[in-house]
Amino acid sequence: MISLAGRDIAYAWGKFIFTGAGLGLLIGVTLTMAGVYRGMVDDAKTLLDNSGADLWVVQKDTLGPYAEPSSIYDDAYRSVKTVPGVARAANVTYLNMQVRAGKKEVRVMVVGVVGGLPGEPGQPGYLIQGRHITRSHYEAVVDVATGFALGDVLTIRRNRYTVVGITRRMVSSGGDPMVFIPIKDAQEAQFLKDNDSIHEQRRRTTLNPAFNRPGAPGVLSAVIESQATNPFVNAVLVTIKPGFLPDTVAEPIRRWKRLQVFTRAQMEEILLGKLIATSAKQIGMFLVILAIVSAAIVAFIIYTLTMGKIREIAVLKLIGTKNWTIASMILKQALVLGLIGFAVGKIAVSFWAPAFPKYVLMLSSDTFIGFVLVMVICALASVIAIRIALKVDPAAAISG
Repeated sequence: MISLAGRDIAYAWGKFIFTGAGLGLLIGVTLTMAGVYRGMVDDAKTLLDNSGADLWVVQKDTLGPYAEPSSIYDDAYRSVKTVPGVARAANVTYLNMQVRAGKKEVRVMVVGVVGGLPGEPGQPGYLIQGRHITRSHYEAVVDVATGFALGDVLTIRRNRYTVVGITRRMVSSGGDPMVFIPIKDAQEAQFLKDNDSIHEQRRRTTLNPAFNRPGAPGVLSAVIESQATNPFVNAVLVTIKPGFLPDTVAEPIRRWKRLQVFTRAQMEEILLGKLIATSAKQIGMFLVILAIVSAAIVAFIIYTLTMGKIREIAVLKLIGTKNWTIASMILKQALVLGLIGFAVGKIAVSFWAPAFPKYVLMLSSDTFIGFVLVMVICALASVIAIRIALKVDPAAAISG
């Protein structure tokens, strides 16, 4: 009686294998959804790690620069540098946009960084090919996920940039690969209007009655000049000196510079608690639905297999087989089905996850939890079939 479940599985092994494979694909989708969520969290933390910052100085009353638009004057970093405890401060801009190289077009986050030694706030931490940006214009470092190669010429707005370096895992919170360009070029790409817009704005300005009074030409010239410049950045990235606490350094900047300052913990809370919270809830709902569907499929399969051997179960009861033995047979079959399904699903994920456009991160802890949940779902799904089997009348074994 100990091998009763094994003998039954061996008798109908083809049905178990194909059913387990189908269930495995569903389990694979479930594991992938969990991996997509983990990838989103990892992308957000990687974005903060790659910035190299301890503090983010942004426009007052905003959650920028990743969650909301933020614009501050590009000379603000000078006053930030004078705050006790500040080691380095560097301007940075972020802009999500389409970038072209020939006929190829990729969705990226364009990052404007200040030139300097590698390791400055905002710059890519390491390269796998090429070199860092050394010129003040028209050079770019790209993430390998963009598919661009050294020497490619990128078109960003009206300018062209030559790829001089390639980095890895430099992504936005949404998983878009990054393209790093000099800060002045990035300011122009983000804030400078096109020629037609500037011409139209100047025409409207000259028609304004306020500029037709005596002495107004000087003011008019200043206004027109301001329309052709772009003295703004999205944030100032700050690193602090050893021995100083982030909150201690941030407080005087908030109080005296009239700017908003976020620490690493606060910025992580913004990204995870606000920026990707809705996506996390949506993925959680999908996981719940997939778990219910998996349980329903296993329950239906085990129910069908049990109904197909009602006479055999009646014979077992007629010869004195204990109810526990019969229940154990059905339970073991459900667990074997779940084991086959989980193995197929795990193998499937390892093959198709690298092809996903978003980063899929499979953690060992998630895999273990997924395995336990699959086994529990299969055990619970066998309850209906077990109850039917235990109600079988032994007389059915000899009935016509």
